[in-house]
Amino acid sequence: MSSILIKSATIVNEGKQYISDVYIKAGLIEKIGFSINIPADITINAEGKHLLPGCIDDQVHFREPGLTHKATIFTESRAAVAGGITSFMEMPNTVPNTMTQELLDDKYQIAARSSLANYSFYMGAGNDNLDEVLKTNPSDVCGIKVFMGSSTGNMLVDNEKTLEGIFANAPMLIATHCEDEATIKNNLAIYKEKYGENLTPEMHPLIRSAEACYKSSSFAVDLAKKHNSRLHILHISTAKEIALFGCNIPLSEKKITAEACIHHLWFSDKDYTTKGNWIKWNPAVKTAKDRDAIFKAVIENRIDVIATDHAPHTIEEKSQPYSQAPSGGPLVQHALVAMLDFYHQGKITLEKIVEKMAHNLAICFHIEKRGYIREGYWADLVLVDLKKPSDVNRENVLSKCGWSPFEGHTFKSAISHTIVSGHLAFENGVINDGQLGQRLKFCR
Repeated sequence: MSSILIKSATIVNEGKQYISDVYIKAGLIEKIGFSINIPADITINAEGKHLLPGCIDDQVHFREPGLTHKATIFTESRAAVAGGITSFMEMPNTVPNTMTQELLDDKYQIAARSSLANYSFYMGAGNDNLDEVLKTNPSDVCGIKVFMGSSTGNMLVDNEKTLEGIFANAPMLIATHCEDEATIKNNLAIYKEKYGENLTPEMHPLIRSAEACYKSSSFAVDLAKKHNSRLHILHISTAKEIALFGCNIPLSEKKITAEACIHHLWFSDKDYTTKGNWIKWNPAVKTAKDRDAIFKAVIENRIDVIATDHAPHTIEEKSQPYSQAPSGGPLVQHALVAMLDFYHQGKITLEKIVEKMAHNLAICFHIEKRGYIREGYWADLVLVDLKKPSDVNRENVLSKCGWSPFEGHTFKSAISHTIVSGHLAFENGVINDGQLGQRLKFCR
């Protein structure tokens, strides 16, 4: 493993900015300080650039196994690293669904052979696999995923007894997708009766409504309070849900936390006119009022982390009529530069971006020795050039699906280097697959 010396970087870490050198050896940050002159295999001149902890994405869908025509762990981890994401946590709605310990282990084995980024995988809960769920090891699995809304295969958990069992007994974080299935089905029936099969993307946030989200999220919060569970609600998409979360206690003491996703911070329902199915996600992108309230909740610490819900589908799949087109899209390559655009607009500080995309993930999930720029921690780092624009087109999208909802946009910043567990995995547009990522460990 090569040693690396980063010179004269503006470090953004733990609420501060300062210029320093960083020396990396055997995958770890060995020394942070001025004028480090230790010989290194690789020296990076970082003058004028900002060094951040590598982003940790707690919600991705990399589609392997079973849906590899859309994406693979190999392709999407490369896109993630190119975007400054050094660690990811992947969801269980693959094919087959990750609902046994054996299938969970299979995914870890695939990642060990092919992931350029560090990795972890959620154990999937269903209505009839509670015994398997409770076998999950808290020290080397990120969490338990519960779809409290429609999903792939047998992953909708709507059995109240099963939900009680999960919330009462889970030995670790429970991550939930919250949309009330009955409400959605009723809305869909109303729209089909009125419009037949001529539904359009503009109807998506009305069918998968704010009411459906709040009803499910509030139910999850009630369950967590009843059982004193560790609950993490994913991809908050409505202003109404924000009242469910507190902001006056340290994150390390919170039992109920929340996530915002890039698309819910960037787009609004007005964008369906031009973007159509390309911004069709579940939960739906909703109104500008919802978007602005979510952003405010991020700043005020009611929402604790920022993630992507990266969920690629092929161009052919997304080009179908609204009713047939699947929900989801690729985001890992452009999540950090999107947030840096918000920094350039004066909406958020660099320190807050680092907090929401690195530090807080380490706190929420109790990740071992990652998420910070500290001596003795794994060297997961991203170097950004805030003065170098980067455009998005289909030729430079690295996700296997080959498209992005940001096509045609020019970001104001660029990722110049990404270091994963001490390995220089990305440098000025070039990916180095010479060393793979590591399995995340958790201090639980």
